[in-house]
Amino acid sequence: MLERFHFYIDSAVWDDISPWISHPLVYGVTTNPTLMARAGLTYAQMPDFVARVLNGGARAVQVQVRHSETERMLEDAQKSLEWGPAGSVIPKIPATLEGLAVAAQLALEGVPVTLTAVYAVEQALWANLADAAYAAPYLGRLADSGQNHVQGSSTRLLVASLRSRQAVLDVLALGVGSVTVPPRLLPELFHHIPTLEAETQFLQDAESL
Repeated sequence: MLERFHFYIDSAVWDDISPWISHPLVYGVTTNPTLMARAGLTYAQMPDFVARVLNGGARAVQVQVRHSETERMLEDAQKSLEWGPAGSVIPKIPATLEGLAVAAQLALEGVPVTLTAVYAVEQALWANLADAAYAAPYLGRLADSGQNHVQGSSTRLLVASLRSRQAVLDVLALGVGSVTVPPRLLPELFHHIPTLEAETQFLQDAESL
């Protein structure tokens, strides 16, 4: 059985992450080279970034490898593991033939791994067979499948590329085990006007008691 749901923030911008990362409902942060490029964050700066996120309260940071060859992907992954305590840095590896081999090898060593850029149902199956901690499918393909193909195994689906609150709700309805959400959606997910209005009324009434 999988443990409880994992909620990640998908960003490499510290200022966007910092207001949320200490909240106990936030499990961690996911990054990739595209997010890093947008943030102006280099791989040389990643050890400090990872340390900052973990010290801020995250339980895990996902860091993607930067090469496509088997040996170099393995080197990238092993290097990233040095940036935090055991289990706190999770290598992200594209679900290619070579990436699956690297993921399987790391899993045998007890390293949690995310297989990313999952476009097809069989790739989620391969992630499960490789004993990856996460398989990160693209939202459209997951929705098209209409079901969760690996949940309940040792691999949990980590759905990214969520661009609206409704997209998050649609994915949750599929029963996935984790999502990663851009910071701009967090206020919409956590701050609800009716709840805030009710709280205001409660506080006003409390003052009269």
